[in-house]
Amino acid sequence: MTSTNAQLFERAQRVIPGGVNSPVRAFRAVGGTPRFIARAQGPYIFDAEGTRYIDYIGSWGPMILGHGHPAVLEAVQKAALDGFSFGAPTEREIELAEEILKLVPSMDQVRLVSSGTEAAMSALRLARGATGRNKIVKFEGCYHGHADALLVKAGSGLATFGNPTSAGVPEDVVKHTVVLEYNHLGQLEEAFALHAADMACVMIEPICGNMNFVRASVPFMSRLRELCTQHGVLLVFDEVMTGFRVALGGAQSVYAKLIPGFAPDVSVFGKVIGGGMPLAAFGGRRAVMEQLAPLGPVYQAGTLSGNPVATACGLATLREIQKPGFFEALTASTRQLVEGFDAAAREAGVPMVTDSEGGMFGFFFASQLPQQYTQVLATDKARFNHFFHAMLDRGVYLAPALYEAGFVSAAHRPDDLAATIEAARQSLKLAL
Repeated sequence: MTSTNAQLFERAQRVIPGGVNSPVRAFRAVGGTPRFIARAQGPYIFDAEGTRYIDYIGSWGPMILGHGHPAVLEAVQKAALDGFSFGAPTEREIELAEEILKLVPSMDQVRLVSSGTEAAMSALRLARGATGRNKIVKFEGCYHGHADALLVKAGSGLATFGNPTSAGVPEDVVKHTVVLEYNHLGQLEEAFALHAADMACVMIEPICGNMNFVRASVPFMSRLRELCTQHGVLLVFDEVMTGFRVALGGAQSVYAKLIPGFAPDVSVFGKVIGGGMPLAAFGGRRAVMEQLAPLGPVYQAGTLSGNPVATACGLATLREIQKPGFFEALTASTRQLVEGFDAAAREAGVPMVTDSEGGMFGFFFASQLPQQYTQVLATDKARFNHFFHAMLDRGVYLAPALYEAGFVSAAHRPDDLAATIEAARQSLKLAL
C-alpha cells in the first residue's frame, strides 16, 4: 500500500525536526500538508500518491533543463561508474572551472565547494583576509545561506549593526555585520561615510530570490559599484540563484549591459552549476583568489569539493545551456507565463504585479512591484496562500511561501504554460 503525503509527514516528524530537512518545505508559511516527491521527469514532479504537478520550483533553481535531461543523466551515470569520490584532484574539476570562467569574465579563478552557504561563507572569509578589514555589509531581505555572520536583520535607524535572527548566533558574531535596506541610496551613502575604512565587502543578491523576485535598481547598483571602488571595498555578487539562470553570464552580465564597465570583485554561484547535485563555487580576480590556501593565508577546504559525479552533472548542464537560442527560448517561456498571470489577474480584478529575468520570475499580490523587504511584507499574504493552494489543487506546484521566486525550465512546453495560466485564471477568481 502506498503511503499518503499525510502519513509520510507524520512519520517524518518523529525522526526529523519539523519533518523536513530545510524549513520552507514544511508548508508552515502556507499551511497544509507538504507533498513528498517520489519522482520527476521533464517539467513535472510526482508525489507519493501519484499526483502529477507542473513544477515551478525546479529544486529551487538548479533544474534549468528540467528533470532527467538525457545528456545530464548520461554524464552522471558514466561518472558514477568511475567512482563517487576520491579526495584527490580530477581533470573534470579543471574542465568545469574553465567552463565557468569562460562564461563569467569578471573572474580569473574559481574554487569549487558543495553548497551555496559554504560558498558565501568562504567568500566573506576571503574578503576579510584579502582586505584586512572586518566589517561586512548585507541587505535586508537578501539571503546568503545560513552562516552565522549572515543570519541578521536590520535594527532601528540607518546603517545599524545586525541583530541575530536565529537562536545560537551570538551577538559577538554579527557585531561586524551592517544591514541596510535594499535599494536605499541614502542608507548606502551613510554606511560608507561611517564605516568604509573598516569594510571588507558588500554582499548583495543582484536579483533577490528570497523575498520573492526583487531586483536592484540600476542607479543603486551603479552607485554601489562606485563606492566600493572608491574605498577599496570588495563587491561580492551572490549569484547562487541568478547565476546561469537569468542569463548565460548571470545577473552581472545583465547589469554590465546597463552600466558601462560594470563587474563585481567576487562572485558566488550554486544551483545551476551543479545541475541538481550538491555543488557551488566562488571566484574573483587572481590577486584576490591567490589569498586562498594553499597559496595564501585564508584557509578553506572540503572533503567533497569538486566531487566527480557533481562536476559531471554541472558540466553537462552548462554545456546544454550554451546551445544557440537556449536563453532566448527560456526567456520567452517565462515572459509568456508572467504575462498570462498578469492577464488572468486583470480579468479577475485582483491586484497582482509580476517580474522576470531569463528563467526566474516572481509575483506579488500588490499594486506595484516592491523594491525593499518591508514592501514585500506589506503584500497580501493571505491572498497568496489561498492562490498557492488553489494552484496546487489544479496540479501546479509553486513555491510554498510568498518570499520565494519561481523558476521555469527548458522542459516547460507551451501546453504546460497554457495549463498553468488557465489554472491561474480559475484560482484568481477564487482568491478575491
